[in-house]
Amino acid sequence: MAAAGPLRFKSNYAVSRRMEPFYTGGRVQVSRDGTAMFCPCGTRLNVMDVGTGARLHSLEQDDQEDITAFALSPNDEILVTGSRALLLKQWNWRESKCVRTWKAVHVAPVASMAFDSTSTLLASGGCDSTIKIWDMIKQYCTHNLKGSSGVVHLVEFHPDISRLQLFSSSMDYKIRIWDLNTSKCIAALDGHFSAVTSLAFAADGNTFISSGRDKICMVWNLETRESKRTVPIYESVEAAVLLPEKGDFSQLGVKKQGLHFLTAGSKGVLKIWEVATAACVYTQPVPFEPVESKEEASEHSLTQCMLVPERNEIVTVSVEHNIVLYDAQTLQLRKQLAGYNDEVLDVKFLGPGDSHIVVATNSPQLKVFELATSHCQILYGHTETVLALDVFRKGLMFVSCSKDKSIRLWRMNKGGRVVCVAQGLGHAHGVGAVSCSRMKESFVVTSSQDCTIKVWNIPESLTSKAKAALISSPETLHAQVTERGHDKDINSVAVSPNDKLIATGSQDRLAKLWSCSDCSLLGVFTGHKRGIWCVQFSPVDQILATSSADGTLKLWGLQDFSCLKTFEGHDASVLKVIFVSRGTQLLSSGSDGLLKLWTIKTNECVKTLDGHEDKIWGLHSNKQDDMVVTASSDSSITLWKDVTEIEQEEAQAKQEEQIMKEQELSNLLHEKRYLKALGLAISLDRPHTVLTVVKAILKESDGRKHLEENIARLRKDQKEAVLAFLVTWNTNSRNCHEAQAVIETLLKHEAPDSLLQYSGIKSAVESLLPYTERHFQRLSRLLQASMFIDFMWQNMRLADASQQEDMTL
Repeated sequence: MAAAGPLRFKSNYAVSRRMEPFYTGGRVQVSRDGTAMFCPCGTRLNVMDVGTGARLHSLEQDDQEDITAFALSPNDEILVTGSRALLLKQWNWRESKCVRTWKAVHVAPVASMAFDSTSTLLASGGCDSTIKIWDMIKQYCTHNLKGSSGVVHLVEFHPDISRLQLFSSSMDYKIRIWDLNTSKCIAALDGHFSAVTSLAFAADGNTFISSGRDKICMVWNLETRESKRTVPIYESVEAAVLLPEKGDFSQLGVKKQGLHFLTAGSKGVLKIWEVATAACVYTQPVPFEPVESKEEASEHSLTQCMLVPERNEIVTVSVEHNIVLYDAQTLQLRKQLAGYNDEVLDVKFLGPGDSHIVVATNSPQLKVFELATSHCQILYGHTETVLALDVFRKGLMFVSCSKDKSIRLWRMNKGGRVVCVAQGLGHAHGVGAVSCSRMKESFVVTSSQDCTIKVWNIPESLTSKAKAALISSPETLHAQVTERGHDKDINSVAVSPNDKLIATGSQDRLAKLWSCSDCSLLGVFTGHKRGIWCVQFSPVDQILATSSADGTLKLWGLQDFSCLKTFEGHDASVLKVIFVSRGTQLLSSGSDGLLKLWTIKTNECVKTLDGHEDKIWGLHSNKQDDMVVTASSDSSITLWKDVTEIEQEEAQAKQEEQIMKEQELSNLLHEKRYLKALGLAISLDRPHTVLTVVKAILKESDGRKHLEENIARLRKDQKEAVLAFLVTWNTNSRNCHEAQAVIETLLKHEAPDSLLQYSGIKSAVESLLPYTERHFQRLSRLLQASMFIDFMWQNMRLADASQQEDMTL
């Protein structure tokens, strides 16, 4: 639970970080200095920081068309993208600015691009069977090479630019060599029987290696333009990389001098080959079962492999959009980034200090992300989609359940590595929900589509660190108790904080309470109108919270199974609910992508947070109770930070500043320092206070003159503010004299041209005119009335005088 101290209700969460898909397929490129990685993602090209895994920039096409190819120049300065709109764009990628756009001249999208070693020439291979060469400095097309058949999916300049040779391959599987002096194809190397996927040039400039999907690599001599050797690889090869001649690769089986190359392909395993003997000298050990059958592997297949000399790393890209960085000398995994998560079904904080998150995506593999570096471990074990997760209290062990009818228990060691320590089989259908014991790591409860709940005891050998370290292969767990719980799918299961009760929520609209020891039914909670998606025990009270597809949350008493409260506010199914603020508030997530924060005491929704585009399946709070992680079908994971305290502090600081300024204002008025008082009142945006200052000035002897002096000394923006204020004053007959006095001053001291430059002058004049006319009409009426009184008074005086004259006579 949260650290002890005064309990504060939360009022708001803010997004502290988003983990969104940054790579959805295509070729990836790493900058020469090894700091930035370029990953295509639909219409965008994302520039990622290799060190932290954070997105630095996102280059978006104006035309909203998918990027079909891109290339970064060897000097890291020029980036060019090609899209389906048949346009090429040159970017200043460090500032996310498009510098130049021009027509690709291809009549179909560009499929491949490559720069020469001097970063001056760019080759683009199109789906229209032509290759164009562009001079990037003089900005024109220098060559148009025709003769390929089908899509030109590979273009590569010879590293020695003095030769002016371009190599290309298209759908006829030949490797064409083009002489750029004559614009002619000088050779077509025939040898592959399927698409050529990569070319790698040796340092001598006369030897190169080609890899193909026909499961071979060929070594070519450029002087004779013939094949020197064919190396059978026994898998569809996507990339061949020559190992540098300098460097110690002895750990990779490189014992002799001579050319060695590394291949990556459909089996997902990196291999080192010796050119001289055509033998495989090293095979990388992998965490998954290598595919030995004739069937091509799909999920582990590698689509790309490249060497980054500056970082001394080899980068591989897999079909599952995982980007892995290995040490070039040892092939030890250094870092792994997950480019695309697909639909995220569950997420939980992991690690003693909640330093990691474990994510169940729409795949059999689990992903464990280290939050500080975005490093991702991929956990192999399940054979079908993982549906749910739960973590034990200490944060080192967690359990996953899957469509493959099994559960697996995983343990994280001190270094952050996660291994599978146990496996449980027994359900007849996919296992859809799981919950861990809360006090000790003693048991796990699962529920399945077979409508049963099972309690699995965890042997002590797995929970004690000393014994767990000795486990070499996963142990087998056995279910102690099995009980048919509901008539329909069980969507959620929860264990009470004291480990004595189990709650289940089902599609049959019922939630049930069970005794943990023997799975005997204690009570049924009825009241929801549609299926229940989530059940959760309160950490402090004898209360159960449920969320349902009817859009409501309900709180139930465990003593009498009555409904205590109902929270209405979601317009869609409520998929998850958790207790926060030590059981005094609820956080719920809906299928419309909204999060809602509720205060239980007042029944009110304090805040609605919009952070996702689709159903939020995963919702979990950390031990400190100041962070929340959500995961959604829109394939993004969002980390939320509790900003209640920060916002309160900001509001308090603002209030204090306001009080100080008001005090200063009253002091200035008292001291009759009107100019400063005017400036301060304007900065506080207080029309009434400004009016008070103006009135105080006018009360002085020679007030008009003082007012003129003070108004004239204001800045232009302050005069604009005063103009806006006096529009309001002018609407009231009590304050119209002050308003008119200020208008008079402005009209006297400002030239008409400068007045026209004021912002809002038009609307101000439009508002001033009718009220000013009304004030003048009132003054005219007043003047008429006063003339009439004067006339009456004069007449009375005349009558009085004539009477006195009569008396004297």
